[in-house]
Amino acid sequence: MLTPDKLTEIFCIADDFCKEFDLEVQKHQVEALDKKSYYRPSRMSESEIMTILIGFHFGTFRNFKQYYLFYVQK
Repeated sequence: MLTPDKLTEIFCIADDFCKEFDLEVQKHQVEALDKKSYYRPSRMSESEIMTILIGFHFGTFRNFKQYYLFYVQK
């Protein structure tokens, strides 16, 4: 598996990417004026989710549920 230092490095890279990507999306986004938008922030940030998925692909687990239950939650 990945070391905690490597996971921290991956998280930092993913976080920087998400911040830059969100800025670019906001620059080019077209908003609808007639619809109400509901914004509910999730519990996990996009960079946390990306780090978990990257860790899963580098790991030896066969399915995501086992990886999440036995590695991420501990």
